[in-house]
Amino acid sequence: MASKCLLCSCLQDYVSAIRGKVTSESSGKTKSSTTIIKGEVVIIRHGESDPEKSVFVQICSCTEDKPGSGKGKMSEQRSLKGGKSYDFNGMKATKYRIKFRVELDFGIPGALVIKSQNKQKFFLLSATLQTLHQIHFHCNSWIYPFQLTKADRVFFSNTSHLPNQTPGGLRHLRQEELKSLRGNKTGERKEWDRIYDYDIYNDLGNPDKGREHVRPVLGGSRSHPYPRRGRTGRPPCKADPLTESRPEKINLDIYVPPDERFSPKKLSEFISNSIQATVHLLIPEAKLLFRQDSGSFRSFEETSSFFSSNKNQVVEGQVKEILKSMVPEKLFNEVIHASNQNPVKFPLPQIIAENELAWLDDDEFGRQMIAGINPAKIQCLEVFPPKCKNGVSSSIKESDIENNLDGLSLTEAMNGWKILILDHHDYLMPFLNRINTKGVCAYASRTLLFRRSDDTLKPIAIELSLPGSSYASEINMVLLPASHGNEAALWQLAKAHVVANDSVHHQLISHWLQTHAVVEPFIIATRRQLSVMHPIHRLLDPHFKDTMHINALARSILINSGGILEKILLSGDISMELSSEVYKEWRFDQQGLPDDLIKRGMAIKDSNPTGVRLLFEDYPYGADGLEIWTAIKTWVTDFCSIFYKDDNSVKSDIELQAWWSEIKNMGHGDKRNETWWYKMKEFSELTEALTTLIWIASALHASVNFGQYAYAGYPLNRPTLCRKFIPKEGTIEYAEFLEDPDKYYFKMLPERFEMSLTVALVEVLSQHTSDEVYLGQRPSEWTDNEEVKHKFDKFNAELQQIERKIMERNKDPRLKNRYGPVKIPYQLLYPDTSSNGPKEGITGKGIPNSISI
Repeated sequence: MASKCLLCSCLQDYVSAIRGKVTSESSGKTKSSTTIIKGEVVIIRHGESDPEKSVFVQICSCTEDKPGSGKGKMSEQRSLKGGKSYDFNGMKATKYRIKFRVELDFGIPGALVIKSQNKQKFFLLSATLQTLHQIHFHCNSWIYPFQLTKADRVFFSNTSHLPNQTPGGLRHLRQEELKSLRGNKTGERKEWDRIYDYDIYNDLGNPDKGREHVRPVLGGSRSHPYPRRGRTGRPPCKADPLTESRPEKINLDIYVPPDERFSPKKLSEFISNSIQATVHLLIPEAKLLFRQDSGSFRSFEETSSFFSSNKNQVVEGQVKEILKSMVPEKLFNEVIHASNQNPVKFPLPQIIAENELAWLDDDEFGRQMIAGINPAKIQCLEVFPPKCKNGVSSSIKESDIENNLDGLSLTEAMNGWKILILDHHDYLMPFLNRINTKGVCAYASRTLLFRRSDDTLKPIAIELSLPGSSYASEINMVLLPASHGNEAALWQLAKAHVVANDSVHHQLISHWLQTHAVVEPFIIATRRQLSVMHPIHRLLDPHFKDTMHINALARSILINSGGILEKILLSGDISMELSSEVYKEWRFDQQGLPDDLIKRGMAIKDSNPTGVRLLFEDYPYGADGLEIWTAIKTWVTDFCSIFYKDDNSVKSDIELQAWWSEIKNMGHGDKRNETWWYKMKEFSELTEALTTLIWIASALHASVNFGQYAYAGYPLNRPTLCRKFIPKEGTIEYAEFLEDPDKYYFKMLPERFEMSLTVALVEVLSQHTSDEVYLGQRPSEWTDNEEVKHKFDKFNAELQQIERKIMERNKDPRLKNRYGPVKIPYQLLYPDTSSNGPKEGITGKGIPNSISI
């Protein structure tokens, strides 16, 4: 409603203004029949492209050319020429001034139609038109030659309209633009295709390389359900027609629609930041680069020196030839150049910056479960002893823990919600027999922790389990904390096995599945069903930036057969299959923070603005997260209230209903029959769904991603697999352990190759790029609606207030979990909204708008 009134006001002002303006006669028009609309177009060139006189622009009016046609009046075509270049965030941008002569009754411009006759693509940043009011077009899109696309590009102004409020002159364009984005589900996608369609994860394996690269198709079946990905349409493998073929060479240019691709600068930075990882990831024979690094580390001192060495890893000889045969020439040249220029030096991770051994402390082991990089797995224990889904009880006994409850009885501790559990048992147990046949020694684990009076957590028991010889039977061992002797050394081995479990869950579930993978179907549905001018599209758009591109890169080098996660995680080649198993339990309505906290028993319902109250104050992820969640929900509610006045306006929005239906039935189609989906018939359902989606894409992802180098950059703190079991008395392994416990410990951990690969990966993933846009930040002219701008400024101010609160909490000596023995302040949910300039690199803080890395 508000946007319609604004349009009417602008139209009246515009008509009044131009009646008083007269232009000179042109093209046979009388002196009083035309007016001039001036504008600016800003582009970034690609390579040698020169849009001068080969790119043509037209204006489409909000006013119909004929009553009832649904088509707007069109201006004459004007070419771009006479551009002036300037620096834009380190890139060369070119601004073109342009003029359009239009009839006096042309009306308000509502869209730009662009045709490129240039031979190369270019990046269109923005455009503005000057009538009585400035009209902005937020573009940020690659423009490809017409000879490739066979279609003009359409950009709507920054004014939002619900479908039933679309100006008459834009109705046809709105419908046709959406139709063109859906495609026809046929053919292999080309770089220039702007088509959004769904596909299953049938591109992870590569049967043509051999049976060891066969992987199950994820999605489209009860046995392996999964969210959908963007379709690329590559032909099937020769060895298996159900698996999509992969390029012979590792290809970082895997297809995603042009509007989802990294900006020119980000792509350049990403490649630069990834050189160290590239050398590791692209060469299975990368051990050739590190002959001196084969085998295991032998001491804590040796692992610390790993970060102080400063050595050039020049790619040459046999390795150079291997690399050349595997990657496209352009990437090969970039890697060679960078490897010659940049010495390989890993920065010192925060976890060992203050004290090299503080991470070994039991208190720090517990603290990282609520303030580390996987803080949403821990839960409050509701039943003792813990039980499996099939009802089988844990082997942990009351006598194991009763003397470690600070004087409380087990009943008192349970009633006071004092016992917590980190449970990596049920989802891992069915896979252990397959995992443990490949040089990996993995358990399913349960860790019990006691919450002291100061809210710090102390681990009180670890149960490690293996499958038994009969169905549903288990072989269990329980280890208890000890401060000295062989028992202390065994306890340290047990903690390493727990963290290896947690590393798998963090990378495959908390990080990949529950943020990257589940969000992609929402992006595809948004592009296919919500017009760019739809207010919900505008609300969500910044929260989708770069996600499809980073996901495509992940399928190419990270989660594919032989990819980096299979190399470093204990789950190996069943990694993605394991994540599919966990997806069976995924529910969108439980992904919002308040519902998640209640589900895990970490909060109870309350009447405060968040709707919940934490069981204990010093839960950094929960405390900071609830404030961020509330700020997002308030902003979403304020925004939606401008466009939706009641439940009926939600139900009657045909694009919104098609969007939600497609998310359920196609994007997350394996869960289409679940009853927990919001019906999307009420305003409250809309705001809850949008808040949850924005929370996942921004804060949840930030909490599990940008602290990775601080904690996992030192791989002893976050081992990703173990190569030995806990030794049993009377065995050769136990004798080996007794002879030198430290040596046994280091031989149990990943080899240097896996460790260096892990460090290289988390270094790349933890970095912000210079074009990062944080929660509460947007381009100044992202909307032409003044009420929306006011509400967004309110959101920005609230996030800056939260920043101040977080800094104050980090200074509070009572809140020991916010700092811990390793002295890392909890800043993973610090928004960094107040940041004015680019803050690139590893900062350990900041909530980007989107899953952009």
